[in-house]
Amino acid sequence: MDSLLEKLLNAAGVSGYEKEVAHIMQEELKKSCDRVHIDTFGNVIAQKGKGKKKIMLAAHMDEVGLVVKYVSEQGYISFIKVGGIDDRILLGQRVVIKSKKGDVTGVIGAKPPHLQKEEDRKQPPKYEDMFIDIGAHNRQEALKKIEIADSVIFEPNAGILGGALCFGKAIDNRVGCYALIKIMEKVKAEAEIYAVATAQEEVGLKGARTSSFMINPDFALAIDTTAAGDTPGIKESESNWKLGEGCAITIIEASGRGVIVNEKIKEMLLQTARANKIQHQIGVVDGGMTDAAVIYMGREGIPTGVLSVPTRYIHAPTGVFSLKDVHNTITLAVKTVEKMGHSS
Repeated sequence: MDSLLEKLLNAAGVSGYEKEVAHIMQEELKKSCDRVHIDTFGNVIAQKGKGKKKIMLAAHMDEVGLVVKYVSEQGYISFIKVGGIDDRILLGQRVVIKSKKGDVTGVIGAKPPHLQKEEDRKQPPKYEDMFIDIGAHNRQEALKKIEIADSVIFEPNAGILGGALCFGKAIDNRVGCYALIKIMEKVKAEAEIYAVATAQEEVGLKGARTSSFMINPDFALAIDTTAAGDTPGIKESESNWKLGEGCAITIIEASGRGVIVNEKIKEMLLQTARANKIQHQIGVVDGGMTDAAVIYMGREGIPTGVLSVPTRYIHAPTGVFSLKDVHNTITLAVKTVEKMGHSS
């Protein structure tokens, strides 16, 4: 795992609090693009090249996380969830509160099973019954370190798993951000190419809506992650994405509530992958949407595709992915953008 990818995975960027990731994206995109700026909404928008067509590449910066809601008299912190997090994975996790005064480490706790009633032990834990313990003795001591509305991330982690795979925090979608940087380094096309690191995707695809309206591209690609199905308990009929088997080309998201990729873009993606012998997988998704869902409905309609990296344990404190899939996604995006530049 190279240092840039590790840096992106470890960075803090809960939806609406993407400043740290935005800075990294801005500095990296400056190296390959003609112009880079951060817009009013917090999206990082970079542009390179000239031509008759405008092509937009979008990868969201934000990660699911928590936000401080309340501090009790005993110094324990209540929180809200930001984005789709399964309550069951929260208990016992180490977290970092991103305070203005510096990072504050905490542990998510709840009433232990030893002290629960029989009926309580049968119920899955709810986040409303949990709290963050930062070792404070009372409310006043806690508020010297943190404030209400501070964002909370899972403890940063990144590394190699078994030699062939990688693990890390915030894979969704820092892997896409990494791919976006690499795509802009490599791509050459007779077109205006826009790379957008979008804000607040996990809470309504918001940054993609505002940035695509401004750019009004002729074509677009969303670069994201998707839930892999190659683990126990998941049927292939639920998810047929597998780690190490290539870039995931999504045709329909959220049973049609998200993007439905039109035939022209579908064929362009598949033909490009086959012509360049790029390993890929194709599928449709019952749940979950990407930035493509709002981009393709912009203005008069924008032909939009979705390229994703299959990921295990998505929206958890640690996920697993294959660098091989990342590289295939980068290559397919580059080749597709080059083809889009010549498309009528």
